[in-house]
Amino acid sequence: MNPMRTARHSVTLAWRTIVKFRHTPDQLLDILLMPLTFVLTFVFLFGNAVSGDWHAYLRFVIPGIAIQALMFASLGSALALNTDLRDGVYDRFRSLPIARSAPLIGHILGDSVKYALSVVLVFAIGAALGFRFGGGVAAAVGAAGLMMAFALATCWIGVLIGVVARTAETVQALSMVLIFPLTFGSNVFVPTAKLPGWLQVWVRINPVTQVSDAVRSLTLGLPGAGSVPSSLAWSAGIVVVFAPLAVLAYRRRG
Repeated sequence: MNPMRTARHSVTLAWRTIVKFRHTPDQLLDILLMPLTFVLTFVFLFGNAVSGDWHAYLRFVIPGIAIQALMFASLGSALALNTDLRDGVYDRFRSLPIARSAPLIGHILGDSVKYALSVVLVFAIGAALGFRFGGGVAAAVGAAGLMMAFALATCWIGVLIGVVARTAETVQALSMVLIFPLTFGSNVFVPTAKLPGWLQVWVRINPVTQVSDAVRSLTLGLPGAGSVPSSLAWSAGIVVVFAPLAVLAYRRRG
């Protein structure tokens, strides 16, 4: 099937994913409550301990929590895909004259709206508490692009989990095994220099750390733009590895 038809089918199925948000508003509630809870908890309970002043900590932690929100949003994507597979929705897709990859691509494109909303909400909460961009409009747009690139990349990991798992409980377990080491084993909440030496080795190579550093440097106008190429490289590498695995698992499941 030619690429144009594949793209058209994917966009059509992406719209289906977007429309589903209207019928399952609890997904949007999760997107709002999780960032709100983490921002308020970490800023007001740990801000003074980490940075000596919660206002300074707010500037540090908001970009990181935005990355974490994207990771948790991918869990919801994996659960939604797994539910559709178990309910036979994708079996019906296979009976239609559409590209085999269109349902997966459409799922990812549709969920990108949810990812964008989660990022907007995190920065909106931060702005309400006093967070301000210091890098200009172009830098803010660049930061948004980095976050969306990473979100779409990690979404392929969620797709793989959603396809290979047989139950929703398995999806949640596998996702948490992935999300917790990546988010809490990074510098999302605590600067790398303040972590134990043995942990810093992992934190420095963690892709979440790379993306968080790049987003901080862009949104706050700080030095550290060298993290931008490495964060893009991580996003590209994740797609190269996990997208083929997800498509292969999807075809075998059929």
